Amino acid sequence: MEVQQRVEMKKVFITGDDAVAHAARQSRVDLVAAYPITPQTVIVERIADFAANGEFEGEFVAVESEHSAMSACIGGALTGARVFTATASQGLAFMHEMLYAASGLRLPMVMAVANRALNSPLNIHNDHSDIMGSRDSGWILLFAENAEEAYDRVIQGFRISEAVNLPVAVNLDGFTLTHSAEVVNMLSDEAVGAFVGRPPRRNTLLDKEPKSFGMMALPDTYQFFKEDQQRAIEGSRQAILAVEREYGELSNRKYGPIKAFRAEDADVVMIMLGSYAGTARAAVEATRSEGIRAGVVSLGWYRPFPADELLRAVEGASTLLVMDRSVSYGAIAHPLASDVMAALYRAGIRKRVVNVAYGLGGRWFTEDDARRLFRYASKPGPDFESFFYYGGESE
Repeated sequence: MEVQQRVEMKKVFITGDDAVAHAARQSRVDLVAAYPITPQTVIVERIADFAANGEFEGEFVAVESEHSAMSACIGGALTGARVFTATASQGLAFMHEMLYAASGLRLPMVMAVANRALNSPLNIHNDHSDIMGSRDSGWILLFAENAEEAYDRVIQGFRISEAVNLPVAVNLDGFTLTHSAEVVNMLSDEAVGAFVGRPPRRNTLLDKEPKSFGMMALPDTYQFFKEDQQRAIEGSRQAILAVEREYGELSNRKYGPIKAFRAEDADVVMIMLGSYAGTARAAVEATRSEGIRAGVVSLGWYRPFPADELLRAVEGASTLLVMDRSVSYGAIAHPLASDVMAALYRAGIRKRVVNVAYGLGGRWFTEDDARRLFRYASKPGPDFESFFYYGGESE
């Protein structure tokens, strides 16, 4: 039974960057520290506009680099403030050192990552190389498929982050989502404010008793901290599900670790992250008209990795087309495929896996490309193929 929408919403025609900026504003953020970088720039520009117009009550700090942005967010979170930042590409790479500090200190915060390729050569367009370079930094990683989901995921991110004391990164495809306008059903400021509430009370730098944070841990204790982080991110599953369920009751928009389309009886299932899942779904019916039972599974979470849900969704498939928009140089498989194959191995399941690197540096991926790949994967082949895909019949 569908959950009845409990609050009024306003339809607005905005870009993904605008949607993220509104979500941060409505979530009553105390501190935004950011350095602009394409294609994230509009997010911080819009928040700066909100601050200038008196629509944002928090502090907006324009820092001189992304490393400083994350450092300022860490400082703000240590005082108990709700903090937000946004970045992309080389900016995220420049933050890399401090990403580990944020997660290791178990600090809640939300960061939007407008996914973009990494140098060299210089490319400002979309792929997932940036976040995959930081996938093991201890952050919860969520992926949005459209602007509305990016808006929703940012709002949810604050509740998730503050429930489990881990930072959350919400990924949205650069330009494809950040600069494309679409209809977003925005909740009211009051509804979002009531949903996110205020950050729970924590030990902070502002407590009366003197405290130290970020102390050194020698070999006899360091590993214990890392084990605690692993348990925390594994344990975050229930918190994420609970927040998604509560948000669904509020907005009637339901999310989860995966989104499966025609996968229940599919022979070939395409597994992917981000906005191209819609393109792949659009190709399914035409592919089935050719006699190939195709399906699509897109992941809304990447860390923690939703292995059990994914395996249940592809249980009947003989071939998995795992689509990576990043390259793991010198590895046997690219990042998403490595996780998928690890999940299969752990469960003792053997399936044919075709790993496709696609869409690098913003290269288009069309319905024709998806159909071509479904046809390719439907034919007999070795158990594992790493198939670099640079174009299709549509070009």
